[in-house]
Amino acid sequence: MKIFHLPISKNRIYGLDILRALAILFVVYGHTIPFVIKVWPKKWLTIPVLDGVSIFFVLSGFLIGGILIKNFENKKATPSLLFNFWIRRWFRTLPNYFLVFGLLFIAQGLILNKTSFSDSWPYLFFSQNLFSSHPLFFPEAWSLSVEEWFYILIPILLMLFRKMKLSVKSSSLLLILLFLLGSLLIRYLRFEEIENVSFKEWDNLFRKQVFTRLDSIMFGLLGAWFFYYFKNFWVRNKKAFLVLGILFMALHKSLIYFRLDLGFTYNVYYCVWSFSLISLATLLFIPFLSEIKTGSGKIFRNISRISLISYSMYLVNLTLVQELILRALYKIWPLNYSQFTSLVYFALAWIFTILISILLYKYFEVPTTKLREKWAAKDS
Repeated sequence: MKIFHLPISKNRIYGLDILRALAILFVVYGHTIPFVIKVWPKKWLTIPVLDGVSIFFVLSGFLIGGILIKNFENKKATPSLLFNFWIRRWFRTLPNYFLVFGLLFIAQGLILNKTSFSDSWPYLFFSQNLFSSHPLFFPEAWSLSVEEWFYILIPILLMLFRKMKLSVKSSSLLLILLFLLGSLLIRYLRFEEIENVSFKEWDNLFRKQVFTRLDSIMFGLLGAWFFYYFKNFWVRNKKAFLVLGILFMALHKSLIYFRLDLGFTYNVYYCVWSFSLISLATLLFIPFLSEIKTGSGKIFRNISRISLISYSMYLVNLTLVQELILRALYKIWPLNYSQFTSLVYFALAWIFTILISILLYKYFEVPTTKLREKWAAKDS
């Protein structure tokens, strides 16, 4: 159908589309597992799942960090440079976010009577999980706060360092090291303060706060730094990096998968080091994948299409689709966790997520993104 047709630009890097598509598939799969965990063993279901959000963080840091380094190397560090960067970023991310936020705010307020402006206004400034636990409303938004504060802080700090006569190369590396060590230290000190960390504490105090997770994006910026300043080293060792990344990811997955069997629960690795290891492993995939420029056939087209709608899928898959649309269906056809109904709702969650995301991407995200050309300099 023409309404669902998505044109694919020739300028896209297919290898990075693969990584982005895998990330969103991991996220949606992780969110839809609850439909079937009572039918099949949970451990078996979680074997294919990696942390899609961490993968998104690293990929975002690599792509946006590359833009920042290039801009600061080629242009004068001025407020205009920052303004153009923010305009281009925010026209890409904010319209979709505020549209979905508004729909959820209205729907949950009118239908579920769950939200009020006094509880929700921090979402307008991405401050709802800056220093505290993320609220229950719109839980997907926690990672967007991490992304947006990266967009705000790093350009400002880069400009300040440039004003201090530091080179872009030195400034960006200094920022990378500060944030990598800073987030790690915050997580470690927090872990030392809490006795017997529970899942809720791990999720709210370690995984979903801005300053405990900014280092994941900085791993991506580290990749952009190597790509810009040491590209030959980056490309020459891409296969070795890929193998090392696979080994690190397998090690991370093994430590997570067997943690309960070994009596580790939410130990120091899980709370402090796991975020660093999965981010490093993801970074090591990028040199190899970034050299895969294109592909062919149906698999290529479908992976690229999933990549195109990945941001929309992230925004709608959980609260909008599962908490509002599917819960409305429960009143007609209750979810009794039989094999049949569980599989049907599992499939419906995917179908609604993909269809809504295609429409959102094609008829809202693309038109609003194009508006940035009227505000930002064309060469920014």
